[in-house]
Amino acid sequence: MKTILLTNNPILKNFNNFDGELIFLENKFFLDVLLKARDFIHQGHKLLTHPLSSSIKPDETPYKSIVVSFAKEKLDLISLQIIEDSIGVTQKFLTTRKREFPEKILKDFQLIDSDIIKHSMEELWKKSTT
Repeated sequence: MKTILLTNNPILKNFNNFDGELIFLENKFFLDVLLKARDFIHQGHKLLTHPLSSSIKPDETPYKSIVVSFAKEKLDLISLQIIEDSIGVTQKFLTTRKREFPEKILKDFQLIDSDIIKHSMEELWKKSTT
């Protein structure tokens, strides 16, 4: 299954072990990735991974990776509702607390996000081949 990976995670900047396109959002934040995903959903792409897919809250990590379909169809209202809800939750968290992290912690968050999205993409691939 061909997909689009939207990410601000530097570890994934050159990730190419999947069938699709990678859009690296350099120097962007968690919320920026969600907003970019919403733009793609408005264009007819379908959300394939949940934007808040882990137990790490939006204010606890600056990194986010999201997979959307490569193919465009009509507007998927479920994808739109999920991304809008995720944006709302993220905005709520970001207005209550802003955090700065040491470099070592940032590297750990990059690794966590990378592992989550790679696992999700493996699962998507398995589902598409069965």
